[in-house]
Amino acid sequence: MTTGGAVESPSARVGLLQVCAAGVLWGTGGVVVTVLHERDGFGAMTASAWRMALAAVALIGFSLVTGRWGRTREALRVHPTLVVLVGGGTAAYQGLYFVSVLMVGVSVATVVSLGLAPLLAAVWEHLVGQTRPSGRDVLVLAAALGGLVLISVTAGDGADAPGDDPTLGLVLAVLAGTTYAATTVLGHTLARRVDPVALTTCGTAAGAVVLLPFLAVAGARGEPVLTSDPASLTLLLYLGVATMALSYGLLYAGLRTTPASAATIATLVEPLSAAVFAAVILGERLPWPALVGGALVLAAVAALRPNAGEVTAVGAP
Repeated sequence: MTTGGAVESPSARVGLLQVCAAGVLWGTGGVVVTVLHERDGFGAMTASAWRMALAAVALIGFSLVTGRWGRTREALRVHPTLVVLVGGGTAAYQGLYFVSVLMVGVSVATVVSLGLAPLLAAVWEHLVGQTRPSGRDVLVLAAALGGLVLISVTAGDGADAPGDDPTLGLVLAVLAGTTYAATTVLGHTLARRVDPVALTTCGTAAGAVVLLPFLAVAGARGEPVLTSDPASLTLLLYLGVATMALSYGLLYAGLRTTPASAATIATLVEPLSAAVFAAVILGERLPWPALVGGALVLAAVAALRPNAGEVTAVGAP
């Protein structure tokens, strides 16, 4: 985010749109996971593991076909620790968030984890830059978080079913939000040095390594981990290619010209798109407070004006 007098650059606006597009794709992921659970009995961690594994395979194949494999190896050679941290952080955020949902419910988990991320990212940027947030920054953040609360609390409309340990669930939601913010900040740092496809490939592969053991755990518990249904396989492919490989490619491309704090606000279109897709595809009710919340989120995103002076765009890959 920037002060009110900042001059917006065209590349920064494109980057912001790329981050928003990633959020829309993530919003479809919840619907797909719900359908896979109803059709095949897949648990959230099973779907997450397949999501990252399939995305890693797709990205590696894409890198080989397009001649980007050298850039991918170079990114891993030059920044091994950072790319592994980004991938592991992405996997950790998903796991912490999904477990939190089971313990404290969707609404609280979403508000705490997604709401905490832009706050932490903004605080970090101002501490590092030794600056103060402007009144515009505060209003944009307040509108985004207010919209998030309205969407998350009302869209579920009593669908939450908190587990027996809500305190632990709340702690996990806080950890999820902290991990999400840290991963976005790290991703922003790397995105300015590394080709977005190479970064996405390395990070996704690292995340897949973290999550694949959950398939073995699910299998040992007798839970479904595979399917032969063509429709379900298509959904799994969509989950990996569109909501992971493509969406994170868009995110890292956008982070090249978008500050991390602005990006975390822009990705709040995820719960909005999830609510809309759930209403259209699953027939879930979308009450008027959720519509108001969606309008607030969109207004906040539209009011974001990344300053070309705050970020440095690197050459196109």
